[in-house]
Amino acid sequence: MTAYTSVLGGERHRFDSLARLLAAASPERSGDRLAGLAAASARQRVAARWALAEVPLTTFLTEPLIPYESDDVTRLILDTHDAVAFAPVAGLTVGEFREWLLAADGPALTAVAPGLTPEMVAAVSKLMGNADLVAVARKVRVVTAFRSTIGLPGRLATRLQPNHPTDDPAGVAAALLDGLLLGSGDAVIGINPATDSPKAVRDLLDLLDGVIQRYGIPTQSCVLCHVTTSVDLMERGAPVDLVFQSIAGTQAANASFGVTLGLLDEAYEAALKLERGTVGRNVMYFETGQGSALSADAHHGVDQQTVEARAYAVARRYDPLLVNTVVGFIGPEYLYDGREILRAALEDHFCGKLLGLPMGLDICYTNHADADDDDIATMLTMLGVAGASFVICTPGGDDIMLNYQSASYHDALYLREVLGLRPAPEFEAWLSSMGLLDDAGGIREVEAHALTEIAGRELAA
Repeated sequence: MTAYTSVLGGERHRFDSLARLLAAASPERSGDRLAGLAAASARQRVAARWALAEVPLTTFLTEPLIPYESDDVTRLILDTHDAVAFAPVAGLTVGEFREWLLAADGPALTAVAPGLTPEMVAAVSKLMGNADLVAVARKVRVVTAFRSTIGLPGRLATRLQPNHPTDDPAGVAAALLDGLLLGSGDAVIGINPATDSPKAVRDLLDLLDGVIQRYGIPTQSCVLCHVTTSVDLMERGAPVDLVFQSIAGTQAANASFGVTLGLLDEAYEAALKLERGTVGRNVMYFETGQGSALSADAHHGVDQQTVEARAYAVARRYDPLLVNTVVGFIGPEYLYDGREILRAALEDHFCGKLLGLPMGLDICYTNHADADDDDIATMLTMLGVAGASFVICTPGGDDIMLNYQSASYHDALYLREVLGLRPAPEFEAWLSSMGLLDDAGGIREVEAHALTEIAGRELAA
């Protein structure tokens, strides 16, 4: 195993492995401290970054952080590496790669994506400031489609999240109506069910599909149940648009979610056969989050941000419509405060985009974290500038089922207005046809509208 060294201020620093070097170079965060992986001091962190800058990118192809023989995510990363796409940067060190990324244009970044591994992009992110992460990520466009097209320039999509503590149809319908009237839902209308029972999930799927079909809404629905429940319901003829699954960056962490690559393969093929999309065939929706592998004791001594990036290799395998990091959801044990959550959000978005994923975010925090709504506004604005494909929106920014704070429908309107962004084109045309857009393309304030029939009909049902 290779050791890495650097000299800083006359003091020699030694890092016994590539994993240890990456962990020590990471910006400070509570999860790495909890795992005993964080740098012992700011001086050691800087020394690690000096050493990391000199590591050739090819090292990540010959020194896997988690053994090839024992981890299927490692095997996936190395077995699918595209050497031709990698060629333009194959001779660079991590530090030189940073300079290349800042100078490259969008097409060059898109072309090199299949040749990059998660460990490469995680490594270079550790040498970049927040502004660097924004500057590079905003140059990358990843376009996907199902009934609406996500990721086009000048567009910001939203996931409308009408969760309810008991999956009550009336409560879901009320939150759904609220979101649609405020122009939300073009990425997906996605519900986290209170229970994973097939009947409860089927009822929610039928409700969402009924609304989408009755009003001709160019969007897609997803009930975020376990992938095995989705497979079972697809076999029974349920109206499944997108198959959802939480994923992580190691085989053991995915096992803790009750999922394997083989199971994801099965679900992906089953969803493709349904052919429910009208403008595209991206049928998967994945969520990730820094700290999930550590919480499952499945991180193998690798820092949480690098493990997070490895989850994107799993996502990339299935050409998903949507991928988002629930960046502050796991709690302050992993990301302590607003500063750490912001940094993680920018890292995750940057790494996902560089790997060719349609990255969005649940810009959020739990109620016991040292964060507040001003942190949400700061993160939302920076990620909007960075070109996030979509953000998750909840009624009033308060999810009453999952008990955490996120962006609101109004927050998405703010971001679209200040950055000159618009909804997905198909959804924008639908909003206009329903009389919900004003002459400037903004959301019209309405007190009564044909769309409010949704409330009456769905509540009665």
